[in-house]
Amino acid sequence: MEDALGAVQSVLVLGAGSDIARATLGALVGRRARTIVLAARDPGSLTALAAELRDLGAERVETVAFDARDTASHAALIDDVFARVGDIDFALLTFGVLGDQEVAEREGDAAVDIARVNYLGSVSVGVPLAQKMREQGHGAIVVLSSVAGERARRSNFVYGSSKAGMDAFFQGLDDSLVGSGVRVMIVRPGFVHTKMTEGMDAAPLSTTADAVADAIIRGLARGSHTVWVPGTLRYVMSALRHVPRPVFRKLPI
Repeated sequence: MEDALGAVQSVLVLGAGSDIARATLGALVGRRARTIVLAARDPGSLTALAAELRDLGAERVETVAFDARDTASHAALIDDVFARVGDIDFALLTFGVLGDQEVAEREGDAAVDIARVNYLGSVSVGVPLAQKMREQGHGAIVVLSSVAGERARRSNFVYGSSKAGMDAFFQGLDDSLVGSGVRVMIVRPGFVHTKMTEGMDAAPLSTTADAVADAIIRGLARGSHTVWVPGTLRYVMSALRHVPRPVFRKLPI
């Protein structure tokens, strides 16, 4: 349960190896989160992060295996986490793959893999996670979406479409949870300087993992349903959604 000051006490992170997950966890532990469950494909890779969180003040840090592609294992994983640590106040979904657009356009398997991780993996784990929180009567699910899902662009439409599907799913899930004590917050960053984007040309209005983490914390405090990072992107994407398609096709994006 959240403490008397409304601070999150227990946290589950799916995709805990990401830079955004690390930054957000540091901020949460600094605000009195004490029980942390880190989930990633290779739990052994989380040893340094677990130690870092303990040094910051976390009292219980556990690591578990989570593969977004292995949808058959997701319900059991969520059951196990809740059975082991009890209530989860806050769940953060930061897993995802960018993929290679050029390869995905030519090879169906590559395109399907992007969709499997970003969309199917999110749906598969999101349903049992929401159900567990519904049963406990409280909780917040925060999912990392992307401005790429707002309107599919020629340069990354495979990734963008997978994020669009994921984004729409969690919007609907949030609506279905009204009155349950559980809420969903969708985070839509633009280009984020992380190890996933290392070596890529930064897009305008690019941001950092720390800035995304800060926006997540502030969004939770405000009770936001959607958070844009940076906030200016809300207006940029609103304008782009209404650009006529023949014109949109000619834009260098």
